[in-house]
Amino acid sequence: MAPPLLHLQDITLTLGGKPLLDGAEIAVSAGERVCLVGRNGCGKSTLLRIAAGEIPSDSGIRFLQPGSTLRYLPQEPDLSGYDSALDYVIAGLTDPSQEWRASAMLDALNMSPTDNPATLSGGEARRCALARVLAAEPDVLLLDEPTNHLDMPTIEWLERELLSLRTAMVIISHDRRLLETLSRSVVWLDRGITRRLDQGFERFESWRDEVLEQEERDSHKLDRQIAREEDWMRYGVTARRKRNVRRVAELAALRTTRKENVRPQGTVTLVAQTSGSSGKLVTVAENVSKSWGERPIVKNLDLRVLRGDRMGIVGANGAGKTTLLRLLTGVDQPDSGIITIGPSVAMVTLDQQRKALDPNTTLSDTLTGGGGDMVQVGTEKRHVIGYMKDFLFRPEQARTPVGRLSGGERGRLMLARALAQPSNLLVLDEPTNDLDLETLDLLQEMLASYDGTVLLVSHDRDFLDRVATSVLASTGNGTWTEYAGGYSDMLAQRSGVALDERTASAPQMITAPVETKAKPGGNKTGGRKLSYKDQHALDKLPGQIAELETTITGLREKLADPNLYTRDPKMFAKLSDDLEKTERALTDAEEQWLQLEVKREALQAD
Repeated sequence: MAPPLLHLQDITLTLGGKPLLDGAEIAVSAGERVCLVGRNGCGKSTLLRIAAGEIPSDSGIRFLQPGSTLRYLPQEPDLSGYDSALDYVIAGLTDPSQEWRASAMLDALNMSPTDNPATLSGGEARRCALARVLAAEPDVLLLDEPTNHLDMPTIEWLERELLSLRTAMVIISHDRRLLETLSRSVVWLDRGITRRLDQGFERFESWRDEVLEQEERDSHKLDRQIAREEDWMRYGVTARRKRNVRRVAELAALRTTRKENVRPQGTVTLVAQTSGSSGKLVTVAENVSKSWGERPIVKNLDLRVLRGDRMGIVGANGAGKTTLLRLLTGVDQPDSGIITIGPSVAMVTLDQQRKALDPNTTLSDTLTGGGGDMVQVGTEKRHVIGYMKDFLFRPEQARTPVGRLSGGERGRLMLARALAQPSNLLVLDEPTNDLDLETLDLLQEMLASYDGTVLLVSHDRDFLDRVATSVLASTGNGTWTEYAGGYSDMLAQRSGVALDERTASAPQMITAPVETKAKPGGNKTGGRKLSYKDQHALDKLPGQIAELETTITGLREKLADPNLYTRDPKMFAKLSDDLEKTERALTDAEEQWLQLEVKREALQAD
C-alpha cells in the first residue's frame, strides 16, 4: 500500500484527569478521503488539532511526509490580524505564483477581496477560511465541520470541489450526505480509541452497531465468568492451596478487567414537553411583504401553516430565512399584509447564534436559571444532574462554564433548555450545527413524532428529507414557493434544479487563467446536449466506478491479512501495486464523470 502522507500513531491525551485519547491512530495516504466520526465531546476536534500540529499530545507519534503541505480548517477560524480577506487567504499560500488562486477562490465563494475580516458574519468567515485552505492546494487537508454556516448552494459547490481534488483529506462533519458522497474510509473515535472501516460512510452505522453488540456480548460473558468464580470462592475452596491462590489471583484479574472496561456512552433522551394542542391554523400570512432598504426579503407571500406541519425553510445566505421565520412567529412586523398567529400557540425557539447562552455561567445554572438544583421540565421538577444525564452530560460537568463546552455540547445544552419548556410550536433555526450524528438521528425521530408544529431553517439536506412535510424555498427577488415533501422532493418538483439563487450567487469551479481566442461563428455551444461520445461515457462511468470500488474493497481485504507479507512478499507487493493503480483509476473516473456532468448541466442551462 502507498505510504501515508500523515500518520498519527498511539496518540494519548489527558484533560482534567480523564483520558480523552488513549492510543488513537489515523493514517491517510495520497488521494484518500477519510471521515472522522464520534460523539460530541469525544475528542474529534482535539485529534484533528494534534494532526495539524497545533497542540502536542501527551505521547505518541505524529508523522508528516517531508516536503508535504498540510492545511487545517478549524471550527471557529481566527481571521484577526489581517486587513482584508485577500490578505488572509494569501497568507495561507506556499507558492507566490499562485496568488491568482486566492482572488479566484474568494470570487468563487462570493467574497470580496477587500472585505474586512473583523466585520464578517459567521458564514462569511467560514467562506473566507475555506478559500484560504483550498487556494493553497495542499497535499493534506484537514476539515472540521466545513459546512457549518454555509448555505445549500455553497455546500453543493464545496462537495463538487472536494470531489475534484486529489488531495488527501480528513473530514469531521455532521452532514450525512456530504460524508456519503466524499468518504472512502471511516475512522470512528469512541472512548479514546479509534477503529477504522475501509468502506464509505453509508456502511458505517451498521458496522458500528455490530461492534457495540459484540462488546455487549463480551461484557456479558465476563460478568458470567466472574459470577462463577465468586461462587467457587464461597463454596468450592479446598485444601489445594496453590490452586486456590492461582484462582483467587485470576478472579482479581477478571474484576480488574471489568473495572477498566470503558462502557459505551448512554443515549441522549430527547422528549419535547407539550402544552396541549394549538388551533388548526398556527400562523397565516396574507399578502405579506418585507424589505430591507431597496432589497425585498418577502414579497406578496400567502401561506397557511397548519397544526402538525413540519415546514423546512431553505435558501441561500442572505435570502431572508431568519427574517421570514421572525415574521411568521410575530417577532417582526411586515411592511404590508397581515400575519395572524392562531389561538393557544405555545412557542419555543432555538436560535442558531445561541445568544441565550452566557459563556461565564455554569452548565447547571444555565438549566436551572441559577435557582437551586431543580429544573422545571414541563409540569414537574427534576434534579439537574438527572436531567443533564439525559443529554449525555457527566455529573462533574455541572460546574463547568458554558464557554468551555464543545460546539456540540453547547448544541445539546440549547436542546435541553428548549425541550424542557412546554410547547406546541417549535421554531428551530439551524438546530443541526455541531451535533453528532447519533444526536441528529434522535432529534429527527423526536421531531417526526412531535404532536405539535415545527418551523425549521436548515441547510442539512438529509435532515430535511427525514423531517420536513413541506419545504418553503426562496426563488429569488423576495418570492417564496412551497413544495410538498423534503429537500429531494423539492428538487424533483423543480426538475432536479437546485435553489434559484445558484444561477446568480453559487460558487463556480476554479481553473487556472488561460488565454482564450474567439472562435469563428460567435459563442454558440454547438447544441443543448452532449455529443454521442460524451453521453456514452457519462452513461458507462457509474458502472465502471462501482466495479473499481468493488475491486479496491477486495484488494484491501487481502492486504489486511497480517501474515501475507511474511508468507508471500511478492504477492504483497503485487497487491499493493494493484491497489494503488486501481485507486488512481477510480480518481480519474470520478473526475471524468464530474467534468461531463458539469458540461451537461451547463449545456442544459444555455
